[in-house]
Amino acid sequence: MSSAPRPAPSRVPRLPLAGVLRLGRPSDIWFKPALSVVVAVAPPNLTLLALGRLDLAMYTMAGSLCALYAHNRPYAARARVLAWVVLGMLGGLGVALVTASLTTNTVVLVTIGALLAAAQKALCDATRVGPPGHVVLAFVSSASLFVPQHLGQVPGHLALGAAAGVWAWIVGMAPGLVRPHGPERRATAHSLNAAAAYAQSPGDARARAAGAAAVHAAWQSLLSTGARSAPRRALERLVVRAEVALAAPADTEPERLRGLARDLSGTGPVPRTDGLGDAADELLGVEAALALGERPLRDRLGPLAPIALRTAVGCALAGYVSLALGVGRPYWALVTAASLYQANVTLTWSRGVQRVVGNLVGVLAFAALVPLAHVGRAALVLCCIALNFGAEAVIGRNYWLGSVCVTPMALLITEFARAQQPAELMTDRVVDTLVGALVGLVAAIAVTNRRAGDRIEDALSAVERAREHADGLMTAERPGPGALESARRGLAAAVVDLRAAADAAAGEWWQRALPEERVMRAEQAGHRTLAATVRRQGLHGREGAQA
Repeated sequence: MSSAPRPAPSRVPRLPLAGVLRLGRPSDIWFKPALSVVVAVAPPNLTLLALGRLDLAMYTMAGSLCALYAHNRPYAARARVLAWVVLGMLGGLGVALVTASLTTNTVVLVTIGALLAAAQKALCDATRVGPPGHVVLAFVSSASLFVPQHLGQVPGHLALGAAAGVWAWIVGMAPGLVRPHGPERRATAHSLNAAAAYAQSPGDARARAAGAAAVHAAWQSLLSTGARSAPRRALERLVVRAEVALAAPADTEPERLRGLARDLSGTGPVPRTDGLGDAADELLGVEAALALGERPLRDRLGPLAPIALRTAVGCALAGYVSLALGVGRPYWALVTAASLYQANVTLTWSRGVQRVVGNLVGVLAFAALVPLAHVGRAALVLCCIALNFGAEAVIGRNYWLGSVCVTPMALLITEFARAQQPAELMTDRVVDTLVGALVGLVAAIAVTNRRAGDRIEDALSAVERAREHADGLMTAERPGPGALESARRGLAAAVVDLRAAADAAAGEWWQRALPEERVMRAEQAGHRTLAATVRRQGLHGREGAQA
């Protein structure tokens, strides 16, 4: 008599400390968001300073901070994304200001702030708006909840935010006048460098996954603009060349790929690769891919429900605990909790450590800056502008390093309306940081995300379907124009999504045993089919002949 199989025990991954604070390499475009936020913030703040109305800077800052977004998007797509970010920022600000004008009940204010933070987190993750994602939106809306308001003031304050948001949109779009294809060129160069790294280490599964993700990101960048100009077509051919290198690393010259990536810097012409033959446009299958479009927003929001619930619960509890402790600014605890939530508990823990360390060091930086900032109102504004630049310049190296600049900036902004007691500000910030991080992490552990395992199953099924579709087209005598290339790109996207789902689930608590062997076999089979499609299309031979 056989007994029923026991369910697999829940997994509890270790929470790492090693490497959490290690500094990485700076972003290739670290100076773009850093300069953009300075140009977006400085004119409104200096204008309000000249008018003696620095107390209104909070509302202009809401619009100005939109300049932090979409620096990796092509300009046609950036125009749309920035417009939606500005509207989203104004929407959250409007809800906060109306709520603040209708009630002063701090429990209600914290609850509304938590719900706003959860909605902002879900929408930013679903639309891949970031960095900085939902954190800036949550900071603005949460802080606005605790600013005394009258309903009659709300339209004027929103108008200030909208005017600054329009200026931020102009600032974000201005570089396109000089380098109209800059973001696509950077994404293509990254795909070439990632493919070159895999060609040097063809047995490295991580390098292969990183190369596939870079190529997929480059296609997303190229397919997000619609219009196919001559430079765009040349970039598409280079991304195909990176795909060929992933399929046939042994026949690839890594230095040649790196040379092409270097040629994409600056404003010179896009280097051409002629190894794809006259049928390149058909092989690219771009028109077929463009016709597919994106999944509906509702489908993308569904899997994010547990993360949104975590955010709502964690932010609300952090705010309530801060209120119970008598801290005067509970929104700091709320925003600290909101900033923690990542794809899984392990990453949330790492972000929590980074946030606490960065905030504590930032409080010390504030103590050092206070004498300078108190020299005059102009010094206060200039210190905040400099900290804005510093935060964006270094946050790409590690989140905690950016927090060292963000923390004193947030403390100084509270003095725009009136002078504060530095000791009180510092104490509140330390308490709220510790409360937000601790309560936020407890909520992340308590609110389980069982859908992470389901997402792996869905991703495995998607890879299998995409692979069968590609295999079927390869056996067809004459597949439709662009059909095989479109199927290849769909399979590549499915393989990338599978790796992302597996990585997210691997760091989640209370999960059933993960199908690691099935994931590995599916990835290997997917990459074999991708290589076979390259050979079937003849791209491998053409590239080899060119090399």
